[in-house]
Amino acid sequence: MVFSGIEFLYYFLPAVMLIYFFAPKRLKNLMLFVSGLGFYAWGEPIYVIVMIISTAVDYTAGMLMSKTENEKKRRACLIVSIVINFGLLFTFKYSSFVVDTFNGIFRTSIPSPNLPLPIGISFFTFQSMSYTIDLYRRKINVQRSFINFAAYVTCFPQIVAGPIVKYQDIAAELNDRKVSISDMSDGVSIFIVGLAKKVLLANNIGIFWSQVKEMDYSTLPALTAWLGIIAFTFQIYFDFSGYSDMAIGLGRIFGFHFDENFNYPFICKDVSEFWQRWHLSLSTFFRDYLLYVPIFGKRRKYGGLFLVWFCTGLWHGSSWNYIIWGLYFGMFIFIEQLIGKKKMKKIPIMVCGRPIFSENPSNSW
Repeated sequence: MVFSGIEFLYYFLPAVMLIYFFAPKRLKNLMLFVSGLGFYAWGEPIYVIVMIISTAVDYTAGMLMSKTENEKKRRACLIVSIVINFGLLFTFKYSSFVVDTFNGIFRTSIPSPNLPLPIGISFFTFQSMSYTIDLYRRKINVQRSFINFAAYVTCFPQIVAGPIVKYQDIAAELNDRKVSISDMSDGVSIFIVGLAKKVLLANNIGIFWSQVKEMDYSTLPALTAWLGIIAFTFQIYFDFSGYSDMAIGLGRIFGFHFDENFNYPFICKDVSEFWQRWHLSLSTFFRDYLLYVPIFGKRRKYGGLFLVWFCTGLWHGSSWNYIIWGLYFGMFIFIEQLIGKKKMKKIPIMVCGRPIFSENPSNSW
C-alpha cells in the first residue's frame, strides 16, 4: 500500500482516522500499533514478524537496562539489541551481497540467499535501535508500555519510506499528545504538497527519464542525455521528499511533530551543505551514532567520517557501486573540512560568469 494509492486515500486512511479520533485516549496508541501492522501487512504479510521481533527485542532490552545500574549488564543489553537488529538487516539486505563478493574474490560457488527485502526494514530497525542506544546513554527514560513503544516502531506514516524518527524526538508526544485544529490543517496541507510532488511531478518526470533510459546511447544527443540526467535527479528528489512530506503531514494529523527531512537541497553552495539539507533524518542518525565512535582513538573524527560515508553508501544499496558512491561524497566532505568553513566562504561562486562572494554583501544581485 502506498500513500498515493486509491486503497490508502479512500479506504485505509479515512477508516483509521475515524476510529482513532473517536477512540479513548488510552487506546490511541493501541490503534496506531494495530493500524501500523495492518498497513505493513497489506504488502508484506509474512515480514510483519521481522518488525515485531525487532520491536520485542528492543523493548525487552530497554526494560532489562532500566532494572540495573551495572554498566556491564547495560552494555550487554545494548549489544544484544544491536546484534539482533543488524543481524535482521544483514540477513535480508546484505547477505546476498556478501556471498556474491566472497564468491567473486575466492572463486567459490556458495549459493546466494536472494531473500526478498522486507519493505522499510532499514527505517524501522534504525528507529528501534535509537531507543536502546539513547537509553544506554541515559538520554531518555525507559518506555514501560509495550503498546506505546510498538506504536512508535510501527507508526504507519513513516514506516515504509521514512523519515527516520528517533525515539527521543517524540517520546513526550508518544505518552501524551493533543491534536489541534491548527495541527490538523497544517498536516493536511503538508500531505497534499507531498502528494502533488509524488503524483504530479515525480511520476511524470519519471516517464521522461524512462524514455531517455531506453534510447540507444551511441546515438543519444548530448542535450537529451543531460535532460535525462536532470530528470532522473528531480524524479528522485520529488519522489523521496514527497513521501517524506506525506509522512510528516500524516504525523501532524495524529499529533506527532516529525522533523523536516528535506530543506531545499539544490540551493546548497557545497557538498557539506547539500547533506545538511538532503535526507536530514539519515544524516542526523549517522552523525549522532557513528561519527564519534571511540574505536578510532585520537583519529576518531576522520575514522568516524569514513564510517559514516561507508555506511551511507551501504544503506542506500547493497553493492560496491553504492559504497563507492558514499565514499565519493565522503572524500569531498573531508576536503571541505580540511579547507575549513571560513576559507570555503571566501571561495567565489560563479553565476553567469560573475564571481559571487558569500561574505561580501556588495557582490549580491
